[in-house]
Amino acid sequence: MNRILEYFPDITKYQQEQFAKLDSLYKYWNERVNVISRKDIDNLYTHHILHSLAIAKFFDFKQRSKILDVGTGGGFPGIPLAIMFPKVEFVLIDSIAKKISVVQAIAQELQLTNVTAKQMRVEQCTQRFDYIVSRAVTAFPEFYTMSKHTVSGIVNNKLHNGIIYLKGGDFYEEMKGFKKFQIYTISDVFTEEFFETKKIIYVPV
Repeated sequence: MNRILEYFPDITKYQQEQFAKLDSLYKYWNERVNVISRKDIDNLYTHHILHSLAIAKFFDFKQRSKILDVGTGGGFPGIPLAIMFPKVEFVLIDSIAKKISVVQAIAQELQLTNVTAKQMRVEQCTQRFDYIVSRAVTAFPEFYTMSKHTVSGIVNNKLHNGIIYLKGGDFYEEMKGFKKFQIYTISDVFTEEFFETKKIIYVPV
């Protein structure tokens, strides 16, 4: 929790309280529904919350922007981003019902009125969004193909609508078919060893 305040010193007291609650909430729910690996729950703030918030270091979203979190699992990156951007609308989807039930319970406990969680596959989604966010649910070309239809053609932010994808390791082969994309290196903003190989891919749609 202290690292969040160190990296984001301007968050409000209320946001600090919301972030502080995540530890006990995820430990409680993870004992009932395994949304984070047992060995990883002790690294919740670094491996999940901070990793999600890396997006907030490189991207800003106007009020009332709409963001879709595809394959959210236990609510990442959607829940931390919804705390960070309380005036942005987030829809979190996952195909597994029990994971969505955890996300709904955590969002309710945190009073995140800007979060909607739904059990569905992205191929079924008919809504349109400014941005899609996700944490490496599959190889990027496949993800692009199955989710690009949810990106709105109306641009409201300075940055063109598109996909913001958290990814680790060597993925440059995956990007050969894309002419326009940007890669952001998370270790430029977060010093923890965990982030050494972690990147964010942004692809306009």
